[in-house]
Amino acid sequence: MAPQHFLVVVFPGQGHINPARALAERLVRAMPGAHVTLSAAVSAHRLMFPSLESPDEEVHDGAISYIPYSDGYDRGFRLFAGDGDDARRYSEAFARVGRETFSAVLDRLAARSQPVTCVVYAMLMWWAAEVARERGLPRALYWNQPATMLAVYYHYLHGYERIVMEHAAEPGFTVAMPSLPPMAIRDLPSFFTNLTDGRLVSSFDNIRRTFQQLDLDAAISSGGRKPTVLVNTVEALELGALASVPELDMFPVGPAVLSLFADGTRSGVGAVVGDLFEHDEKGYIEWLDTKLARSVVYVSFGSMSAASKRQKEEMKRGLAASGKFYLWVVRKDSRDDNDDDKDDERSIVVEWCDQVQVLSHPAVGCFITHCGWNSTLESVACGVPVVGVPQWSDQDTNARLVIEWGIGARATIDADRFLEAKELTRCVEMVMGDTYEGVAIRSSSIAWKAKVQEAINDGGSSEHNLTTFQYQFANDA
Repeated sequence: MAPQHFLVVVFPGQGHINPARALAERLVRAMPGAHVTLSAAVSAHRLMFPSLESPDEEVHDGAISYIPYSDGYDRGFRLFAGDGDDARRYSEAFARVGRETFSAVLDRLAARSQPVTCVVYAMLMWWAAEVARERGLPRALYWNQPATMLAVYYHYLHGYERIVMEHAAEPGFTVAMPSLPPMAIRDLPSFFTNLTDGRLVSSFDNIRRTFQQLDLDAAISSGGRKPTVLVNTVEALELGALASVPELDMFPVGPAVLSLFADGTRSGVGAVVGDLFEHDEKGYIEWLDTKLARSVVYVSFGSMSAASKRQKEEMKRGLAASGKFYLWVVRKDSRDDNDDDKDDERSIVVEWCDQVQVLSHPAVGCFITHCGWNSTLESVACGVPVVGVPQWSDQDTNARLVIEWGIGARATIDADRFLEAKELTRCVEMVMGDTYEGVAIRSSSIAWKAKVQEAINDGGSSEHNLTTFQYQFANDA
């Protein structure tokens, strides 16, 4: 076979960059001779490689290259820092400028006799699929949320939008979509029920367009070929959801957690590509080393969600009432003036950390999380029970999965997503306590961790699915 060149193009967010990097590494490991180019927006590229002379400078590391595109916002864009008009302007530039500069990346690679043989476009990157189609390039969607979420969006956009909209104000109303368990309105994406926030409307428009690309590929396919979707999940976790959209050819290849696949042999640039946030220099691992097994609560709401000062004070009261040690991530860009975030005898507060390293530490016994998919999947892979406090997007559905898998609790929050101290304390005590519920949750967490490890081992389902995908596209090239 001719050498394969996969171009993975991704949205410039931490929760999108991490799984894309993991996929790139695994693609080159699984197929000898393959080359992968990872293309993120300049705003993310410059944070991944802060020492570059120019923010759009290319980086090459063996079989993986990093070549950015521009979305017109090279200094970055924060969705929740502005209003709906800001989000709309960004979306327009994202599609227009992104399309032009991504096309230039393809042209540059072709001119070097390194033509791309397959474009792997991550969710939200619908215009990259358009460019690939126009050039006759094979393409696959990389869905970095759960298969359940993909199925919910698919069915919503193919016949269920009206019924959901009619009952959007009824959190307990149940919707039964094909081959999925019945879900209450509160379990569905916030995009379905919050129709007034222009930021969310703009974000959902990019998701809607992603599915339109799949429909276009299905309409023009020859020989009944289904659109291909790589899904960042584990087959055993979501068998029903994976089978609920027979119109798509889905390959569960997760979890996209790079450190779970690392073998210590990478020593080049790829081994030191950083997060988009600078890690705190505090010795949080050394602090964890001083604590007993399962005695520490880890708290993080990810790279986008930001708790208000009132919410942080309320959570601090709830954590104090639980009597547990805790490690809390409060990003620099989400701190308020005069925030009382100093460490004390029972806690350590950091701006950012190596989450998988923390979750893998034996001292950590509970993860209070917004239930972003990366965080949810990392908690499953590390066997850490969860207290889910969903905020927006897919997080309500992910929190429902946490309950379905029996690996944690979903905190009760009000309509404004506010979590009261006593509810936080109740959930922590339930998950970490010696009650029947706590023992069952910890047992389920350990069992799912073993199934994830089985999937990523040699010959496991995730490795098998990734290899099948690669050779399927190699034969088409």
